[in-house]
Amino acid sequence: MLTKRIIACLDVDDGRVVKGVQFVNLRDAGDPMECAAAHARDGADEIVLLDITATSDKRQTMLDVVSRTARSLFIPFTVGGGIRELSDAAAVFEAGADKIAINSAAVKDPTLIGKIAARFGSQAVVVSIDARRVNGGFEVFVAGGRIPTGRDAILWAREAAACGAGEILLTSMDRDGTQAGFDCELVQLVADSVSIPVIASGGAGAARDFIEVFRNGRADAALAASIFHFGIENIAQLKGELHAASVPVRWPC
Repeated sequence: MLTKRIIACLDVDDGRVVKGVQFVNLRDAGDPMECAAAHARDGADEIVLLDITATSDKRQTMLDVVSRTARSLFIPFTVGGGIRELSDAAAVFEAGADKIAINSAAVKDPTLIGKIAARFGSQAVVVSIDARRVNGGFEVFVAGGRIPTGRDAILWAREAAACGAGEILLTSMDRDGTQAGFDCELVQLVADSVSIPVIASGGAGAARDFIEVFRNGRADAALAASIFHFGIENIAQLKGELHAASVPVRWPC
């Protein structure tokens, strides 16, 4: 059985790690390089860095932040935010990323997924989906959760996979930063509709939430930010609890 991955997320704004609730009311959580290195030491399987205002500010990813953070890591490193075309992806890989995450640009032009996959491999392309419950379904939002698209999240995940995505990073906007638990219904619907790994994001508050999303949501990986940044949950201890619950993780750390 494949092991489940625990991923630490760094939402970066103006060169600092921040975290809010439902994409607003951000508070400072530290320096990206220091946070990434600390999470890696604690046993994170991967690090994801998202430049959360690059798209809304219509600028490129902060490559200096990416490069500085990459130098501190020896585990897989994914970077997203501000990647609009193949050359942007190439620059992020050159700065030290192992994978790139695309959201708004992929919704606007799904062929971008295939272009990046053809150059760097599907395993290096993560399609991020920010979804919110709307009228009984799940709607895709872009531009850091600011703009509704009218797209159904499950159908978009299926299309992204068909276009060449290697993974889906699925964030429940309703649960983001609330520590109320992952939206297992959303995660399961997407996981059952694609054959590529699904990373659950949004709502992690305790070990039981990870156990639930792995068992009931059928997630391949689970991502968290607040509980790791602010010391609510230690990754090594979390893995110990998952191991005790018979959830396959890389253990011991």
